[in-house]
Amino acid sequence: MTDDDTPDGRRPEDAPAAPTEADAASEDAREPEDDVLDGDLEYDLGDEDEDFEDDEDFDGEDEDGEADDEEDAEGPTRAGFIAVLGAPNAGKSTLVNTIVGAKVTIVSPKVQTTRSIVRGIAMKGQTQLIFVDTPGIFEPKKRMERAMVSAAWNGAQDADQVLLVVDSRRGFSDDVKRIVDGLGRTKRQAILALNKVDAIERPKLLALAQELYETSVFSEVFMISALTGSGVKDLVRLLAKRMPESPWLFPEDEISDLPQRLLAAEITREKLFLNLHQELPYAVTIHTEGWEERKDGSVRIDQTIFVMRESQRSIVLGKQGRQIKAIGAASREELEALLERRVHLFLHVKVKEDWAERRDTYAEWGLDFDS
Repeated sequence: MTDDDTPDGRRPEDAPAAPTEADAASEDAREPEDDVLDGDLEYDLGDEDEDFEDDEDFDGEDEDGEADDEEDAEGPTRAGFIAVLGAPNAGKSTLVNTIVGAKVTIVSPKVQTTRSIVRGIAMKGQTQLIFVDTPGIFEPKKRMERAMVSAAWNGAQDADQVLLVVDSRRGFSDDVKRIVDGLGRTKRQAILALNKVDAIERPKLLALAQELYETSVFSEVFMISALTGSGVKDLVRLLAKRMPESPWLFPEDEISDLPQRLLAAEITREKLFLNLHQELPYAVTIHTEGWEERKDGSVRIDQTIFVMRESQRSIVLGKQGRQIKAIGAASREELEALLERRVHLFLHVKVKEDWAERRDTYAEWGLDFDS
């Protein structure tokens, strides 16, 4: 679906369809060495040369290649927060990454990947847009799930604008209905972004847009593909107009307020989600224990992967360490692309049975332990 197929924020009925470290000087392409220290398999993953291709991003340009924010280059500066809400796996994080033009929040096909509040920052002319990527909203059953859902609603309460992202393929699901009902109780108008519209038939898409619009919760409806960027430009343009006059809240070249150590841990957690199956990724947390800047410009990063049981540790390590090696190699590759320098990544896997019930874990993620 092209931009011409998506509505410019109009009502649905008016809209068209839509190891021992090797010396840096001797770093040739070779297999990473492994070692066992204190019973923990670790790898230095800093000695392989691999290319990393980031996801296709939204560059904010018109079809003729000219920047579309020139029209906003004059006038007062604006800045504001946009809470990005949605059911698990609706595409919220992909949308934020697309708008920002870089990965600031992790993505995986599994639900509930986002655990904490992540802010991605984008510029549109004189306007600074701060997107608050929230955990997916669902019916919580455990303490951590309650904290995640509470964080999402708190993000919406404090934002200048609320954006609800809905996976159009799943329709008006129970999770979406729960969010719509919650927005209705707050008496706040939100913007609706129907995502993945290239994967649904047009009649079904328009019927879904109409059904959601008739809830009276949404001021505008957009039809987008967060993955390809289709329709995203029009959405960003409207959001920029909705932001209040304000000095910029972050430096112009900043794209996230997430500390590098925490972002590095999140990237490794993403690779765990992509490589491990069933429920195991949800039983894992990662801490960046060490960050050493080296004289040659490279960086050594030490991370500990905490699991709840010894059997889970064995799965993360894999037979002869193959699983942890694959996870570490993928993480190191992306970290090098992010930091634009060589990364020496050491991964340790340890058992900490109570990590999910510790206040310090919740504090690190910005979650309320008592939610």
